[in-house]
Amino acid sequence: MTTEITKEAAVEQLLYANILEKGMYFGLASMIITFAIYVSGIMPSVVPLSEVANYWNMPVHDYLEAINQNFLQQEHAPTGWAWLSLLGKGDFLNFLPIAILAGVTIPCYLAIVPGLFKRNDKAMGMMAIATAIILFLAASGIVGGGAH
Repeated sequence: MTTEITKEAAVEQLLYANILEKGMYFGLASMIITFAIYVSGIMPSVVPLSEVANYWNMPVHDYLEAINQNFLQQEHAPTGWAWLSLLGKGDFLNFLPIAILAGVTIPCYLAIVPGLFKRNDKAMGMMAIATAIILFLAASGIVGGGAH
């Protein structure tokens, strides 16, 4: 069985690429906007901008423990998706575009599923669904391996 190599992209490849491009530009624009909000002081921050450099050399876990102890005083440091409860703070608002950029592939895969099944490519359709589910589960932390 020989496979013909073509230089033309399949409809699903173009759809995936278009959604990925729009998601990337949206995430990038959101990153610029949220960073501007943070550095301008429009929204209050958990860590004062003048003290951020004191925490740069810390591993993430130690950083979260330190800011919890010094600023948040919550029962537990904000690990996993706990940052969502802190979106009203300028420094944690910056996490939102990062999550958008990290998660944009999920809608890309879901968008190509109908076209794959329509052209009777069931194996690729099932693989696209499985990939989207695995990415979602990994990001959610439901299976215990991600989002830490």
